[in-house]
Amino acid sequence: MNTSDPFSTIQHIAGGYCLNRCLHAVAELGVADVLDDTPQTTTQLAQAVGANPDALSRVIRLLAAYQVFEMNGNKVSHSPASYLLRQDHPQSMRSFARMFGLSINWKAYEGFYETIQTGQPSLTSTGSFWEYFATHEKENHIFNAAMADKAKGQIYGILGTYDFSAFNHVGDIGGGRGHLLMAILKKTPNVTGILFDLPHVIDEVKNIASDRLSLQAGDFFKDDLPECDAYVVMEIIHDWPDAESIAILKAIRKAAPTNARLLLIETLVPENAAPDWSKMLDIHMLTLLGGRQRTQTEYSTLLGAAGFKLNQVIDTGTGIAILEATPS
Repeated sequence: MNTSDPFSTIQHIAGGYCLNRCLHAVAELGVADVLDDTPQTTTQLAQAVGANPDALSRVIRLLAAYQVFEMNGNKVSHSPASYLLRQDHPQSMRSFARMFGLSINWKAYEGFYETIQTGQPSLTSTGSFWEYFATHEKENHIFNAAMADKAKGQIYGILGTYDFSAFNHVGDIGGGRGHLLMAILKKTPNVTGILFDLPHVIDEVKNIASDRLSLQAGDFFKDDLPECDAYVVMEIIHDWPDAESIAILKAIRKAAPTNARLLLIETLVPENAAPDWSKMLDIHMLTLLGGRQRTQTEYSTLLGAAGFKLNQVIDTGTGIAILEATPS
């Protein structure tokens, strides 16, 4: 895209959703999985994944223009980005791409004008984002796989930049399947942990309980949280507007001893005008959940309203930051 040409800028943004759909489609079809280190023709790839050769060729041509695959004539080879679409890649993003291609995400944007007018998520009238996944098994599997794959690199960055060994008991609030908490316990043998999440989530992961990892089912808007000397809250607050976010943080503050540490782990919005993934993610939060991505200043204000003081912000180097706070 020629960013110096205003016409080109509007043209590409207005019609650019076809690029998104091309990525979703090749991820869903598993094109990257059938392409090894030997270049293949688009006809070979189409036969392997059950696609029309001409249509797939044109899709890959567009993606290759944006560094997803490389194309030489009708021969296709991998690029660094397309390797990430392989399911067996250590940092695979195939499930992540498939997740954004799910119909719930596209249908949500059909009501985007109303979202801008009301400030409310467009899914409100048809049921919540989470209700959808609770009743759609295949889509729920894709969503969970996407979150697990995304968390792999992020957890590596978290453990590489923050020392949990000073704590005795770590609570993972809204920690889902416990990927982060289990990684913390594995790296720091002196620490015990408790995973707090909704009853149906805890029921799904009851097999991970051990003498060092306990489980507590509940709703952080209604139920008492466990007493811990450290709380990790990874990408939970961005799901909610300010009022609900403060309520969650106040529930943690109520349970937390005076010397406890709160570790909010979130993608921060930079306080500049440059393009950034966090600004796109913010619109997804608005449209799907009514939540928001926040700047460091906004998080500091949010924490203050809940009885915490922001001490430091640690860049993990994986697109996510640790905001360490203590009771004020």
